[in-house]
Amino acid sequence: MTRLASLISGIIFSLGLVISEMINPEKVLAFLDLFGNWDPSLAFVMIGALVISSPLYHIIKNIKKPLFAEKFDYSNNKNINKKLIFGSALFGIGWGLAGLCPGPAISSIALFNFESIVFVASMFIGFYLVQPVISND
Repeated sequence: MTRLASLISGIIFSLGLVISEMINPEKVLAFLDLFGNWDPSLAFVMIGALVISSPLYHIIKNIKKPLFAEKFDYSNNKNINKKLIFGSALFGIGWGLAGLCPGPAISSIALFNFESIVFVASMFIGFYLVQPVISND
């Protein structure tokens, strides 16, 4: 049942990315181009996501356990360190250069977009290469 719920959630998430055009790098780059030809439409997507997720998070956080798992699995870590700052900056730079972040990039593979395939392949190579660095604090 957990896998089915995960599959359905992933499909809904992917459909949202497709409908909002977040899988289109040109759309994302136009949103990030504040001083050029700015396209504010993705701000409405983000606001819509916050309107739905924020109240639900505050309701769900008081529930003892999720429907399809033994416990909630989220981090309470509030430490800001060099790795977090560097990783966040690297993520933002990559998003700004490619117009893709991991979720939309994976969803856009279905379109057989060469840039998306290269992005996702590079992302997984990066995951593999950084693994020893992360485990050696």
